[in-house]
Amino acid sequence: MSITIPRITPEVFQVGGNGLTVAEDAAVYLVAVGGQAALIDAGCGGNVARLLTNVQDCGVSACDISDLFLTHCHFDHTGGAAELKRRLALRVVMHARDAPYVEAGDPVVTAAAWYGASLEPFRPDYTIQGPSESFRIGDRRLEALHLPGHSPGSLVYLMESGGRKILFGQDVHGPLHPSLKSDPQAYRRSLWQLIELEADVLCEGHFGIIEGRERVKRFIQQYI
Repeated sequence: MSITIPRITPEVFQVGGNGLTVAEDAAVYLVAVGGQAALIDAGCGGNVARLLTNVQDCGVSACDISDLFLTHCHFDHTGGAAELKRRLALRVVMHARDAPYVEAGDPVVTAAAWYGASLEPFRPDYTIQGPSESFRIGDRRLEALHLPGHSPGSLVYLMESGGRKILFGQDVHGPLHPSLKSDPQAYRRSLWQLIELEADVLCEGHFGIIEGRERVKRFIQQYI
């Protein structure tokens, strides 16, 4: 089966999600710069082999992937993390406020129960403690911002690539639910902060790639 890998910039690709791996996967993005690479989110783990084949189809060796940056604890974003960690020995990064739920394999807060599945527990290698932190992928800076609401430890990641500001804002659309420990007021504040970032491209978890500052702004505004 031939799959067309969406290329966002020469350094950023979508390698996982419905139509690329399995339907249950939230989008998985690949950033590759100067022989170094990282994944943004891991999908649910239903077809890790296909995910890694997609990475190779981007001209990137899986052994160049040194980091897995998780946006939050939910199963469709983290279910593949334990398997990726075994295969690639990569560093798993997420916010400290969501870490306890993946470490416990909590089926409720991670929403694994919504999928009739279980999350294989794993321990993040590095947890972000504060409101922001910066990382390097090659000569690019990836900025992590803590924007809670959808989950207690929800993160977005921001970088410049191809002359554009790329925002990895998984699950901008929500949903919000008490079982997920969502906070509606924090969520709305976070959406306003997302708009203020003035991103040129939004790489969303379930709505794909949204391009153009005005389109990104309108997409976010509809959920406020």
